[in-house]
Amino acid sequence: MWQVTLSNDAHKAIGRLPRLAQARAFALIKEIEVMGPIRGGWPNYGKLPGGKHHCHIKKGRPTYVMVWRVVDIQTVEVIYIGTHERAPY
Repeated sequence: MWQVTLSNDAHKAIGRLPRLAQARAFALIKEIEVMGPIRGGWPNYGKLPGGKHHCHIKKGRPTYVMVWRVVDIQTVEVIYIGTHERAPY
């Protein structure tokens, strides 16, 4: 079982998401807790430099993404949830 934490920015942002994107973000967080940070079954999943990962949680306009990083052997931190245009990659 992995521990998933949210950065302060991600914690604030998740409450401002549309309901569908919010529900998918929570589903992805739960999936990461159970199965780990590599989530290839999600749309546009990809590894980023620096131990980061990202995927789309809602396609369309606007597209919403989630970015997370592996902190240590069993801890993941969600560092961004929001629109694709502002994603930190």
